Order: sequence, then structure tokens, then C-alpha cells
Amino acid sequence: MDLSVIFLGTGGSVPSARRSTASLLVARGGERLMFDCGEGTQRQLQRSLGLAQVDEIYLTHFHADHFLGLPGLLKTYDLTDRRAPLTVYGPRGLRGLFKTLTRIVGRIGFKLELVELEPGDSIPLEAGEVRAFAVEHSVRACGYALVEEDRPGRFDPDAAKRLGVPEGPAFAALQRGEQVEGGPGPVRPKDVMGEPRPGRTVVVTGDTAPCKATAEAARGAELLVHDASFSEEEAQRAADTGHSTVGQAAAVARQAGVKMLALVHISSRYHVGAVLEEAREVFEPAIAPRDFDLIEIPFPERGEPTLVLNGAREREPRSPG
Repeated sequence: MDLSVIFLGTGGSVPSARRSTASLLVARGGERLMFDCGEGTQRQLQRSLGLAQVDEIYLTHFHADHFLGLPGLLKTYDLTDRRAPLTVYGPRGLRGLFKTLTRIVGRIGFKLELVELEPGDSIPLEAGEVRAFAVEHSVRACGYALVEEDRPGRFDPDAAKRLGVPEGPAFAALQRGEQVEGGPGPVRPKDVMGEPRPGRTVVVTGDTAPCKATAEAARGAELLVHDASFSEEEAQRAADTGHSTVGQAAAVARQAGVKMLALVHISSRYHVGAVLEEAREVFEPAIAPRDFDLIEIPFPERGEPTLVLNGAREREPRSPG
């Protein structure tokens, strides 16, 4: 199953000409999951993937730069005759937010479900789930971890044949985890299957100070997308506002042992290359993606996450094979 992370908005609270406000899209098989929906998100979609029909939207918190794109996106979906239902998840207070937004959006012709989450809640996906965890911001906020289930180990057909298992339905039954009859007697899946293979984990913090919950949620993750609002020289301001410095984000990534760190929400006052150097002094596999960059995440046995510059514009998300 392919897994790609598409960056639609990588800037801070004030957008710049090159960086829009917070939003990213996870494309996983046939699922399209959006995390935050800052101002201009639908335009960012139209400039890259087209007006993708997302299945679920996860809001990390209710500061304007993380949700102001919702009214336009919802209304455009309505005007283009969307019929598929859409679920929006967020921390407590989501329903109150939508009471205000409804006055702007008006009636829509598709089912919209609102689900308020508490830290520890999980939302099932195909062979995985999205887990909400508490982050440390100036308001109530959640981070999200997309965690895939372990996959069965590789099937060894030669071992099955040696044990007298006939090819065909019995092979399929073993791969489903069922016991079958072989030549000398019962054959169990563990007799012909390798060790379970781990799935993938992608963690999105939204705005947050560095915190233990993020490190725990991101333990061993393929990708951590972390707030990096300030440089190290403004560590006190970061603490006062519930944000992270680039170095703090890098330290969390190092502690969690992630494979790749993507720094987002960097203030427009900084030269991104300079602050990225600060991060790499702490955690070398750190990147600062631009809008429309894409990260392809293969299964662990197939390689490391790969940054594709401008990938959302140049090609559809695909499995790196």
C-alpha cells in the first residue's frame, strides 16, 4: 500500500509568497486524510493535486491559521456536488467552532460529521489507526499519529511443500493465519511464515512546545512532522507561546529515533536554510519541506522515506516500489 505525505502549507501564522498556512495531506492507498486546513488550502490543492476529495480532516487546534481554509473547502465541495460524507476530527470545542463556521458556509449537500477527540482516542483505518495525543500549546491541542498494523511475515512456499501442503487454497489459508493439513500432520502458519513485518508510523504535532507525549507517539516513526516556529535565539519566546525551536524539534526527533524529521511552521522572519542547519547539528536527517513537496514512505524493508521536491505538482503520489 502506497503512503505519501503532501505538504500543502508549511509556513507559520503569517503566510509568505512561498509558504502557505498549515495543511498537509496523507495519501495512503485509497485514503485521503488531511491534517489542518489553513487559509488557502483549497487553492493549494488546485495548484497541485487538483481538488482532491478528502475522506477525513484532522484539526490539531483552533487557531485561525490551522482552520480558516475549512469554510472555502467545504463550500467548494458543495458547489461541485460532492456526495460522499466527510468527517472532521478535532479536540474538544470542535462543535462550538462549527456553530460559528456554519453561518459562513451555509447548508451543504453532503453529510458532515464532527467528532471531538480526547488524548488516547483512536480512529480506525484500513490495517491501522490514527491516534490522538496531547501536545503542549497555548490552547487545547492534539497531535496525531497514523500507525499501521504489523503485516504477516513472508510466506515460504518451499517450506509448505516440504511439509506436504498442496498448492492452492491451503497456501492461501496459511497466509490468512489458518492451520491446514500437511503430509505428516497439521501445519501451522508459524511453520511457513516469516516474522511479522512492521507497518509505518507518521506523526503530526501541529503547534506545540517539545513534550514527552510527542516523543512517545513518534517512537521509531518513519516521519515526524514537528512545529519549528523559532530559532534557538528565541527559545524563551517559543516557551512563552507554546511553540518549539528548530533545535528542540530536532532533539525530540533524536529522542524518538525517527527516520526523518520534517520541520514546519517556521516563522517567515527566518531564512529557512539557516535554521535547518541548526536542526541538523542535533538531528542530521532533518528537512524543511516547501509547499508542494512530497515524502514517499515505503514499507521499512523497502527503504527509507524519500523527499520529492515539488512532487505534488509533478506527479501523483505513488508507491516507490
